[in-house]
Amino acid sequence: MKIALDAMGGDFAPEAAVHGALKALNATNSIEMYLTGTEQQINELLPSPKPEHLHIIPTTQVVSMYDKGSRVFKEKPDSSLVKGIELLKNDVVDAFVSAGHTGAILSTAALFLGRIEGARRPALGAYIQTDLGAKILCDVGANPDAKPHHLLQFAVMASLYLDHVEGIKNPKIGLINIGVEPGKGSELYRETYELFKNKLPTFIGNVEGRNIITSEADVLICDGFVGNTIIKFAEGWITLFSDLIKKKIKEKVTYQIGAKLLYPVLESISNQFDYEEHGGSPLLGVKGVCIVAHGSSSSKAIKNSILLAKKCVNQQLVSDIQIGISEHLGVKN
Repeated sequence: MKIALDAMGGDFAPEAAVHGALKALNATNSIEMYLTGTEQQINELLPSPKPEHLHIIPTTQVVSMYDKGSRVFKEKPDSSLVKGIELLKNDVVDAFVSAGHTGAILSTAALFLGRIEGARRPALGAYIQTDLGAKILCDVGANPDAKPHHLLQFAVMASLYLDHVEGIKNPKIGLINIGVEPGKGSELYRETYELFKNKLPTFIGNVEGRNIITSEADVLICDGFVGNTIIKFAEGWITLFSDLIKKKIKEKVTYQIGAKLLYPVLESISNQFDYEEHGGSPLLGVKGVCIVAHGSSSSKAIKNSILLAKKCVNQQLVSDIQIGISEHLGVKN
């Protein structure tokens, strides 16, 4: 299997990307890596001799976070991001992974790869690990303005991902809202509730923000504005909470002693909820496997994003979504 990696994408590129690719090659012997990016910078990070299954696709441009995502394919056609998606479009590789500009990935993938037939808009799902198991929150930024039928398709695509890739059979679906009652929320969410109730057999109802983690829902659906806000708030809160604990521990010797005693427990909890253990998130609804990794991904997260891409290809995620959208009651229309 051949996987393209945007070696220049992410806060810690190219180091994290290159080292992540090397770790992925060490983890499995069934992939070939195609790294797109500045050849000299990539070569400086590679061992000698270069791994047999690692190839460099030289590019001359880099997409920054300040570039307008919808114009990257025109303004930076020789960028590592665009070239990586081109490789997928031209069937040179089987999947594409990037920790780069999310908006640019969304726009370029939708244009170059095209949408799955019947999928009106691609959506981005975020994998959430909880004490009750894995969940997926969708959409988390691709569609800040959405209509009820878009949210319905997001629910179908995210459910198929959890079922076919993560192994969660018949996942339960919840709709993010400001209350659990059917009449709560804006017109968008009231109409979506009725649509879900009529079209989705595993729909369990509205889920309030405070119950996102503890809800029995495996798939949590919302528009991209709400989803992105939830994810960004969670990231900020986790960082703040972690920093506060570290600060408090330094205040007293007794706290430091207690922290050492609790370290195995804290480490176990941290590992359980570490997003880097899973890697990135799939871009759902396009004709190709695209994994969008977090911008601050380390080499560990990049490695796991590559392995996730491999898993999505092996489980035929794209064709399964195509079948699911085509066959699901009324979803195509």
